[in-house]
Amino acid sequence: MNTTKLFITAGLAGAIMICGAITGRAQDSTPLTLTQAVSLAVQNSRDLAVARVRYDIAKNQARVFRSPFLPNVDTGSNPAYSNGFPEAINAQPPAVFQLTYSQAIFDKPLWGQYRAQQERVKSLEIEVMRARDGIIVRTATSYLELAKGRHSLDLLRNESASAQKILEFTRERTASGMELPIEVTRSELTVAKIQQHIVQLGGRIQVLTEQLHNLTGVATDRFQEISTEGLPETGPPAEDGAQLAVDNSLILKEMKFERSARQDVLKGARGGYWPAVDLVGQYNLLGKFNNYQQFFSTFQRNNVEVGVLIRIPVFSPKTSANVALARSQLSETDLNLENLRDDATTAVKQGMINVADQKAGLDVARLELKLAQENLALLQTRFDQGQATVKDLEQARLEEGEKWLAFLDADFTRQQAELALMQITGQLSQVFK
Repeated sequence: MNTTKLFITAGLAGAIMICGAITGRAQDSTPLTLTQAVSLAVQNSRDLAVARVRYDIAKNQARVFRSPFLPNVDTGSNPAYSNGFPEAINAQPPAVFQLTYSQAIFDKPLWGQYRAQQERVKSLEIEVMRARDGIIVRTATSYLELAKGRHSLDLLRNESASAQKILEFTRERTASGMELPIEVTRSELTVAKIQQHIVQLGGRIQVLTEQLHNLTGVATDRFQEISTEGLPETGPPAEDGAQLAVDNSLILKEMKFERSARQDVLKGARGGYWPAVDLVGQYNLLGKFNNYQQFFSTFQRNNVEVGVLIRIPVFSPKTSANVALARSQLSETDLNLENLRDDATTAVKQGMINVADQKAGLDVARLELKLAQENLALLQTRFDQGQATVKDLEQARLEEGEKWLAFLDADFTRQQAELALMQITGQLSQVFK
């Protein structure tokens, strides 16, 4: 009885494992969409991870610059043997136990460095966004090109079949003396060119598949079948779209934060002409063996001091040099910012022109494809009626295939232009959330 139960339990467990494996394979066989590929690439990107680590480093550096303005408490001991007067050691009296307190209250140069580092943290946050956009563009471009390549490969195989039929038909007519031998060579050349294109495209597909595998961490088998979706739709540009795009430019935002950092450095350098104030305190537990009672009329072991440390600059060439350096660095940043703003405005307008141009080219390619399809349908009708030859029909199919390839190329070029424009204007994070 127990053996029977054991067999039944084992059988049920095996059935569950088989069903799980089948379900897992079914899920793995589903086409990977563009949005999924981009999401996986963002999660898997080492470049993005490096940018985030740099951002964390900058935040920790800001904490370091902030630390002097927080309470700093140190403890220790400075025991020493005294033969005669108890001299100070390292500016500290010999003591069994010491406790010191320090906190910067007013130090404009140091505070300027801290504020500048805070602005650089914001700049590196923008750098993280730029790294993410770069990953999105590379992944989307590879994905879209792979989808185009697979479709184009199917079309080329159909073209190869049509070219082979034309070659066979030409050979038959040449054998019967109805065509010149040069026509056979011309048909063979057509077949060879198509085959060369197939080989080149097959190699490119392998490279793109490996690139997507490296970007997403997904097995290359998942890219044997991918979705044919295009880029997510974006709204039409506003009337002031160019200016809005410039305002949203990530590289401009990054440079603006750097300018704010340079301004804070300059303010801090100018503050070097002002006094610096620290809150200080110290507790000492003195030892009797240091002969304090022999040299002082009143002696107590526990001593506490609390006060302020004021440093007033009288003559400081370093301060004026720091001011001059910070002023020149700020001037350099202002000039770079103006150049970047001009470049961004030009890039946005050029990007909009490129998108409009590629859309117009896509419309032309679509109409040429439509014309080729209509011509093929007309020749098919004439062939069925005995008014056209096999060569005429297959040649029309070749032309339709070429127009299909041209249409796919035009569509991919249009998508590349849109991606480039979205990257310039900072819209990628909105499209690929």
